[in-house]
Amino acid sequence: MTAPEALPNSAPPAARASWREGLAVYLQRRVLIVLFLGFSSGLPLALSGSTLLVWMRESGVDLGTIGLFALVGTPYTLKFLWAPLVDALHVPLFTRRFGRRRGWLVFAQALLIGAILLLALSDPARSPLFVALGALLVAAMSATQDIVVDAFRVESLPENEQAAGMASYVAAYRIGMLISTAGALFLVSAYESTGQTRATAWMWGYVTMAAMVLIGTVTALLATEPEQSARAEEASRGESAFVRVVRAATGAFAEFLARKDALAVLAFVVLFKFTDAFSGTMTAPFVIDLGFSRNDYAAIVKGVGLAATLIGGFAGGYLARRYTLPQSLWIGGLLQAVANLSFSWLAIVGVNQWALAFAITAENFTSAIGTVIFVAYLSALCQNPLHTATQYALLTALAAVGRTYLSSGAGYLAKATGWPLFFVICVLVAIPSLILLAWLQRRGHFASLGAARA
Repeated sequence: MTAPEALPNSAPPAARASWREGLAVYLQRRVLIVLFLGFSSGLPLALSGSTLLVWMRESGVDLGTIGLFALVGTPYTLKFLWAPLVDALHVPLFTRRFGRRRGWLVFAQALLIGAILLLALSDPARSPLFVALGALLVAAMSATQDIVVDAFRVESLPENEQAAGMASYVAAYRIGMLISTAGALFLVSAYESTGQTRATAWMWGYVTMAAMVLIGTVTALLATEPEQSARAEEASRGESAFVRVVRAATGAFAEFLARKDALAVLAFVVLFKFTDAFSGTMTAPFVIDLGFSRNDYAAIVKGVGLAATLIGGFAGGYLARRYTLPQSLWIGGLLQAVANLSFSWLAIVGVNQWALAFAITAENFTSAIGTVIFVAYLSALCQNPLHTATQYALLTALAAVGRTYLSSGAGYLAKATGWPLFFVICVLVAIPSLILLAWLQRRGHFASLGAARA
């Protein structure tokens, strides 16, 4: 579906009204596609993360080992290495049938389904190494899907729809994560209630999650190839695969590193969501250790957490439109850091449903706000459709460093300090990113950025 061409001022009023209606439908459809793709991106992350950690904890795996499992998120930090292949290469059959972006999207989702099914067959108690391999494959396929979805989103939406698209994308992304956390935990309990063993119940829970990836596949099939992507594909027609890959890789890196204060920008990208990632790594084990049941946690995450995520996502979209980019980043950065104190309070209060509901609400609401604003910032950094996937993958891979590597010792820190002090430390780790934000703002970094555009 292509955007309707603007009509001249001399056109009859009825024709101009019809054109405006067509444009509105076009934009709404694009935002709706981005929303469902956001759900598809958010769904697999927890299956190799927090949901898997609950499965492992229930299977008796040590807290230190659980913390080390943050390392299976390595593909999210290295995805920029194969993003040039997504920008430049064609997938046999898929690209010809569906186009440059959609072909890769359908292909990546098929592999993702297979990886989740492989993880479903694992047993954390007996073979943690096999579990790690399965989780690593899920993360790799999920990261590949993210590469394509991010490029599709940035290239699909016109400049004036980026804020609405980002709010919808992030809200749906968080819903996908909630489905694969709280939803998966409810499913496991439901399967157990039918008389199945815990191991079998977990297996069928993951099989169900694999089936839900098809929502993203259907969305990809119903979408249309972004016009910017189609033009970039036409511009490189006739070039060899090697030339396209090299240009995507070198162009993305060279263009970014040529920016003023590029290294400081990269450090800020790494650290902005670190406070959120550091606490999030241990949230599920913390709640289970505190004495809440799996269903207690799932019910509050799915109910209160879902509402907070939706409200927070669109609140972030409002802030991104209402305030300047640095002002929005200050608001999001401070909110997501301070929200960790609600878990310190919960650790002191103990098993209290209202305290848990408050902590989960604060976490999901502030995290959604911070994520929407952060996505707006990353989108503003990506401007060239020839290597959108590569450049955005580089930025989001760096953002995942905090969740993957810097957070890998969170389990040992929690054991050494206790839960109340651990979440206070989670607040303090936000300070370096705020210092960098102030420095970049002073250096005029944000003034040099235009609005996020395709």
